[in-house]
This record gives sequence, C-alpha cells and structure tokens, in this order.
Amino acid sequence: MSIQKVVASAVLASAMATALASMASAAPLTKAEGEAAIAAHKEKCYGVALKGQNDCAAGPGTTCQGTSTVDFQSNSWKFVQGGTCTSIHLPNGKTGALTAS
Repeated sequence: MSIQKVVASAVLASAMATALASMASAAPLTKAEGEAAIAAHKEKCYGVALKGQNDCAAGPGTTCQGTSTVDFQSNSWKFVQGGTCTSIHLPNGKTGALTAS
C-alpha cells in the first residue's frame, strides 16, 4: 500500500471517528446516564453550562444534550457535584441555580 493511501485512510478514519463522537454527544441523556449521575450524588444545576455543553433541557428551540445556544443559558442544566450548584460563581455575576429561570 502506498504512503498516500495510508495517509488518506488515516484521515478518513479520523473524520469518521469525529463525526460519530459528535453525534453521540448530541444524543439525549439516557435514563441510565441520569440515574447514574443521581446515584453519584450529582444534581442538576441551571445556568452553568457553556454553549453546546449542557447535559439536557435547554428551553424552547433546543432538544437536549449539547443544544444550549449561549454560555450560561439560564434554562439549560449540567450535572454538578451535589450541594455545590448555588456556590458556583459565573462570569456574569450570577451563581448556578437549582431551577430554570
């Protein structure tokens, strides 16, 4: 096999892996994933996720995991260690919240 074909195959494999990883991260949080997070004493914390990094529910116009449209969107949540949400200080002067606003 020529070096050119090896490089082309490696590039194609890398592109496919990236595409599959992107699709997987945009999928809804499964029931098992949610239960595992709760069992690990995690809590839903609204307003702390960066754009596209929420764990679920990002309000109207979004569907689920990875769909928040702005940093610190107040109606999207991310799992954080239990008991820490409201002590997370954000750059906008707010803190994390246990409910959507």
